Amino acid sequence: MKETVSVLVSQQDIEKRMDELAAQIMKDYEGKKIYMLCILKGGVIFMVDLARKLEMEVEFDFMDVSSYGNAMESSGRIEVRKDLQESIEGKHVLIVEDIIDTGRTLDFLIQNLKQRNPASLKICTLLDKPEQRVVDIKVDYVGFDIPNKFVIGYGLDYAQRYRNLKYIGVLKIEE
Repeated sequence: MKETVSVLVSQQDIEKRMDELAAQIMKDYEGKKIYMLCILKGGVIFMVDLARKLEMEVEFDFMDVSSYGNAMESSGRIEVRKDLQESIEGKHVLIVEDIIDTGRTLDFLIQNLKQRNPASLKICTLLDKPEQRVVDIKVDYVGFDIPNKFVIGYGLDYAQRYRNLKYIGVLKIEE
């Protein structure tokens, strides 16, 4: 098998968009502390880079929620592999996600988190595939809308590889 990667979103475009997202988040959360909830593993690089641009108080926590495993398509079965370390009751929670496609995983997560009584719950995603959506999800902050292609890099992986790329690429696998 031969794997090729073509650039979809450059490192420079990611950095520019991060500045814009950070400015909007700081405006929307002015005077509040944000509880940034990173969805592992893909969202880590995005969350850390975004948090460094926020000139305000932030807390971090992590959840590992997956429906992919090592495949290129969602299995549809959602599994919580790691839950929150502390209560989010009364906190302003910002879910930081790497990519939203069908919306099933995020819908599951939102229903789960709402039961924990946060003061507010918003979503920030680096990448959005709106044409793949099967569940209606309101996304508050979107880095980039992308076409329905399998993407890797900047935290996103294929079988745990390619996460360290500084850009978003489209992965093509030929037999």
